[in-house]
Amino acid sequence: MYRFLLTSRWWAINVFAVLSIPVCLYMGSWQLSRFETRVDSHREQQTQADEAKAAAAEPLRELLPVSTETFGRRATATGRYDAGHQLLVPNRSLDDRQGFYVLTPLRTDDGKAIPVVRGWLPGDADSKADTAAVPAPPTGQVSVTGSLQASESPRSKGVRSAGGLPEGQLGIISAASLVNVLPYEVYDAWLTTPKAEGALTPVPPTAAPNSGLDLKAFQNLGYTGEWFVFAGFVLFMWFRLFRREVEAAKDLALGITPDQPEDAKAPNGTEDGEAPETPATEEPKAAGSATRP
Repeated sequence: MYRFLLTSRWWAINVFAVLSIPVCLYMGSWQLSRFETRVDSHREQQTQADEAKAAAAEPLRELLPVSTETFGRRATATGRYDAGHQLLVPNRSLDDRQGFYVLTPLRTDDGKAIPVVRGWLPGDADSKADTAAVPAPPTGQVSVTGSLQASESPRSKGVRSAGGLPEGQLGIISAASLVNVLPYEVYDAWLTTPKAEGALTPVPPTAAPNSGLDLKAFQNLGYTGEWFVFAGFVLFMWFRLFRREVEAAKDLALGITPDQPEDAKAPNGTEDGEAPETPATEEPKAAGSATRP
């Protein structure tokens, strides 16, 4: 009854099922591991953020380059603010309000500068009335302590970069975007201060990139379910085709072909086993009843 499994058609079906099911299970397990990795990374980042708040401030040089371990740590830098190259970072929201960052380069003793976000102001960076509230940076030698942040990218959370910004504005806080704006070298990092002067509001530090439960994490979880569903679908279709072949083999054993239903009639148009009906014959005409010519 199961000899159909040895046909070339079923060899192809079986090979496809045997190969596709393990692949689907492997891909589903891999996506699940990616989700679990993001969850663990998020927990570690939360722990590091709590430790960073309680840890003592360290010199900036000792925390560079920025990594997942040093991201958000309190760093101290000494130098002079370059008020002549102060920049505004537009289209930044804080507490569901639209505004802009105030970024001032701090030139350290070694000649390099570290961008310092001194605070946030509500309003439009293109409005003179709103930018008039920006306080001037402290003068002379200052020591700045702030949370260490990695350079932003166009994919960073909160970044709404747009081309053609006017002079004095910056779309992305990064060393790459500042290289053509400042006449000196810049560290590949930036600081956000916990205290702000004047009308400025301190900008809270952000989480490390790729460390939170963002949309990508839940996409991994969704892909996990899809791959497992694919594996179950392949198994379901194989069983359905197998059952159909078994039923067809049983019908053939009973003499039923796909083109001949069970209530088929005999070739002469009668039911099986019944004698055909003969047409009634005419009675002979009586003698003398023949018609005359």
